[in-house]
Amino acid sequence: MIYDLPDTTTGAVNKKIIDVRESGGAVALGRVMTLVIVTDEGPAEEAIRAANDASREHPCRVIALVRGNRRGANRLDAQIRVGGDAGASEVIVLRLYGLLADHAHSVAIPFLLPDAPIVAWWPTDCPDVPAQDPIGRMAQRRITDAARARSPIKALQQRAAGHAPGDSDLAWSRITLWRGLLAAALDEPPYEPVLAATVNGGSDSPSTDLLAAWLALYLKCPVRRERAAAGRGMIGVTLDRRSGAVDLQRPDAVVATLTQPGQPDRRIALAPRQDRDCLAEELRRLDPDDVFGEVVTRGLALLASDGATKKAPVKAVPRKTDRAAPAAQAHGATASTSDTLAGGDAEANDTAADTTPEAAAKATPAKKAGAKKAGAKKATPVTKAAPTKAGATKAGATKAGAKKAGATKKATPVTKATRVAKATAATKATPAAKGPAKAPARTAKASPS
Repeated sequence: MIYDLPDTTTGAVNKKIIDVRESGGAVALGRVMTLVIVTDEGPAEEAIRAANDASREHPCRVIALVRGNRRGANRLDAQIRVGGDAGASEVIVLRLYGLLADHAHSVAIPFLLPDAPIVAWWPTDCPDVPAQDPIGRMAQRRITDAARARSPIKALQQRAAGHAPGDSDLAWSRITLWRGLLAAALDEPPYEPVLAATVNGGSDSPSTDLLAAWLALYLKCPVRRERAAAGRGMIGVTLDRRSGAVDLQRPDAVVATLTQPGQPDRRIALAPRQDRDCLAEELRRLDPDDVFGEVVTRGLALLASDGATKKAPVKAVPRKTDRAAPAAQAHGATASTSDTLAGGDAEANDTAADTTPEAAAKATPAKKAGAKKAGAKKATPVTKAAPTKAGATKAGATKAGAKKAGATKKATPVTKATRVAKATAATKATPAAKGPAKAPARTAKASPS
């Protein structure tokens, strides 16, 4: 039964609902929630029928906020539907015109059931962030339908960007049977990991994108998204394993064929799900759908623009040993990280100690570069080395640096300076120690025998 109340108020509508309940007793009071439908004039009746069918499983009060012409006068037209026209619930249709269409949440508040959960459903276009909409903020669950939007794929991307706990989409509910069949097939032997997956569907099918994202997220394998003609919906899924592929194909959009290695082909009735079935599934749970949240936020990010999972290219980072290796290998030496930083390996240092003028002329640029990396300074003349122990040590270091740098002088003067340093070390460095290296020799000749 339908009661029309044209150009009315919310108070008059509430009074009429009480009169209908008391007089006819047609409204059941076992209602578990309030379902708020936000839609336009065109698809309103289709959405109300789907809500009526879903209410047979979930008795609820349905409030349909139908936004009319915003340019007309401010007006509220209401309908109250009970009995056979309302399924197992009561339906309140509120048509809003003028500026009232932009304040639908204020009109819906007087009709909310006390102490009952609120579910908001946008059958077609919805806000970019449903959780921030005035009606969305009142609801525990927010249901959208990306497939009915003007641009389905773009709408799905908006759902991913503005997702909040409690959001869901009917495009996800439409692939519940697909996900169940694939999960059951993988639960049978052989228990092998999936190496790759291919998902085929219409180019405008958000359900196909969600299924591909679900496989990429939980199977952790490369997933390729093949795009068929627009309007085809889900077509097929192939899961590649070592023993063979698990193939689920639905070419005629009615009956699907499941093919597995070592088993006969199975034909399964897999017609597209109706909105009433998807809505009834969403109303079964009023807590957040965590799986959908992970798929829409993380799974879609794994898919590249061409439908394959993104794999970051591995770039080889050259090490310092790799840059020094060619020069060292050219002379039969193996360069390590410490050798490169020190200017060469032990073998190169030994070769420098026995350097002759002919060998020094053939010194490789790699050894010279190694001496520069070690911070070796320009060699000082050997004859100026102080005959002290510290001076001898410096002279020895200078000798090694001079040899690495390709010095052509022999090491004999350094040996004499070393002997003089040892002889004078016992006397704790006399003032003569500060003089040149030849001073001790002259003193020895002038002393009596």
